[in-house]
Amino acid sequence: MGLFDKFKNAFKKSRENFVDKIDDLVGRQKISDEFYEELEEILIEADIGVEATLDLVEELKLKVKEGKVKDTLEVKGLLKNIIIEKLGNEKMPLNFAKDKPTVIMVMGVNGVGKTTSIAKLAHILQQDGKHVILAAGDTFRAAAIEQLEIWAKRADVDIIKHQIGSDPAAVIFDSISAAKARKMDAVICDTAGRLHNKSNLMDELKKIYRVSSKAIPESPHEVLLVLDATTGQNALAQAKLFGELSKIDGIILTKLDGTAKGGIVVAIKQTLDIPVKYIGVGESLEDLHEFDPEEFVEALFD
Repeated sequence: MGLFDKFKNAFKKSRENFVDKIDDLVGRQKISDEFYEELEEILIEADIGVEATLDLVEELKLKVKEGKVKDTLEVKGLLKNIIIEKLGNEKMPLNFAKDKPTVIMVMGVNGVGKTTSIAKLAHILQQDGKHVILAAGDTFRAAAIEQLEIWAKRADVDIIKHQIGSDPAAVIFDSISAAKARKMDAVICDTAGRLHNKSNLMDELKKIYRVSSKAIPESPHEVLLVLDATTGQNALAQAKLFGELSKIDGIILTKLDGTAKGGIVVAIKQTLDIPVKYIGVGESLEDLHEFDPEEFVEALFD
């Protein structure tokens, strides 16, 4: 199966909930206020969100008016192009440091697929010829350390860990030091997955960043937030919270194959202006992919 076909298959639920409903709408309704109201409902149900939906529909109305469009079948193509424009036409690569290693911090609440995404990202970088080390910085759960160890073995990458309950910042510092000593290209750091207390989480992240910048000035070079696509607007709320606590360079959106609400991709970009950099569409090491906005929309609308 080619990558495009894999994406088509992965986005099947979203397509049925979104594009199939649009096809039904354009097949039975003329362009009218009622048409746009129904379209808004479809977009909101697909988790694009109210704010982003209203923005999309307003732009669609403008293009319909400018192009003097009468046929509702043309509206689908216009909407597709608008979504591609909103998401941006190009992939958003990781920010790599001029001098190695590049420090990549990965955040996200428990259960979103953070640990597996870290291993999958390491696998992608290795496939690109880079040498990677993992930092088991989520020290509050024994399961988090053990799980990262298991995935590190699967991905055939080194891992630095301390005992459960250790200072996460110390793990990060030791991992960066090891990456420097071993001349690694990148160190991918797991961080706490608890939304326990906002001020505590902020203090923890600040300490991690402070220690990271001591080891390598201007690090972390890349901060990624992992979100579960199946949680819809809750994922958006998580992104807003983490965005208040830390800079976020990009999103890893997991379980996109398991949701009927793939419109969350649009909501994230429209509401927060944070690019989705990777998408997860399965359980294996090969099931994390660089996010290509045009490819995503084409697979969704095809």
